[in-house]
Amino acid sequence: MKDVEIFTDGACKGNPGPGGWAAFLRMGSHEKELVGAEKETTNNRMEMTAVIRALAALNQPCAVTLSTDSRYVIDGITKWVFGWQKKGWVNAKKEPVANEDLWREMLIVAKPHKIDWQWVKGHAGHAENERVDKLASDAAVSVGKK
Repeated sequence: MKDVEIFTDGACKGNPGPGGWAAFLRMGSHEKELVGAEKETTNNRMEMTAVIRALAALNQPCAVTLSTDSRYVIDGITKWVFGWQKKGWVNAKKEPVANEDLWREMLIVAKPHKIDWQWVKGHAGHAENERVDKLASDAAVSVGKK
């Protein structure tokens, strides 16, 4: 398995509002940026979309270190999702799980990989996190102007 580092972030100008997502992938000396935006979305959806698009970009099973500043993503994929699946995608309040479509998609794209999920503090000088934060924020601003 090849080792890949992935750094992701999402941004939203208003919540909901115009949003952007970004991912930075590194495998040895090879680097790639992925960026996208949606006119009307939420911050959590953009955080999740960044992870999904990054993992989907891998064309073979990899050993991934995935860093995000989203506790929602980290806790959702490493803790909460298993209970949601067992309970038929309802949360503790017996309500439908928010963003179920993206959680299901994340499970699918994550499955082939061995992923070490890493939380990093946002806006704390982490170079790659600052990089994807700016890309996501710029994408949200750009789509908001269209």
